[in-house]
Amino acid sequence: MIIRQIPVTGMITTNAYFYVDEPTKHGFLIDPGAEADKLLKIIADNDWTIEKILLTHGHFDHIGAVNAVQKALNIPCIAHQNGKDYLLNPQYNLSAWFGPDITVEKFEPLADGDEITSPTTPNLHLKMIATAGHTQDAVIYYDAANHLAFVGDTIFKNSRGRTDIPGGDDVQLVQNIKAKILTLPDDTVLYSGHTEPTTVRAEKHLYDM
Repeated sequence: MIIRQIPVTGMITTNAYFYVDEPTKHGFLIDPGAEADKLLKIIADNDWTIEKILLTHGHFDHIGAVNAVQKALNIPCIAHQNGKDYLLNPQYNLSAWFGPDITVEKFEPLADGDEITSPTTPNLHLKMIATAGHTQDAVIYYDAANHLAFVGDTIFKNSRGRTDIPGGDDVQLVQNIKAKILTLPDDTVLYSGHTEPTTVRAEKHLYDM
């Protein structure tokens, strides 16, 4: 499996990720926050077929390039079912705080526990796990076979997501981190929205686990 972390810079810098099956070159794009042309060039240069966009949550810095990538590739965008509250509302997705307003109207809502698979490539398999707290639509995408998870802004290396924003709840966030992320196998690699990768084992000390 190819995991490619791509920092993209719009109003702030965020990690976008390519999750690609190496033999078939089919994969998913996670959190295309900005620089659609850069992301599309990487796809073309590697001859990848990106089948879906996956969003860990609906903040502006994770969704800024969704519309352009969707238009170019004609692919679906996946988000948690609470995502409509953020994707359709510039106040909640924070783009109104920085400008210009960003909305994403074309997305497919999924629920906690739903599986994201490829119709062509069985190795592409992620589980959506709801981890509300940073936002009420926050999720992680977990690949049990390859011991990795894309965690957005729920947890970072030596830190966790902000909760002083619309829909934020620090108690809920800590509960979900402890119950849904730090219970994964210790060697699970956590790919976050704004820091270098870490592991479940490395983060447990912050939560008395």
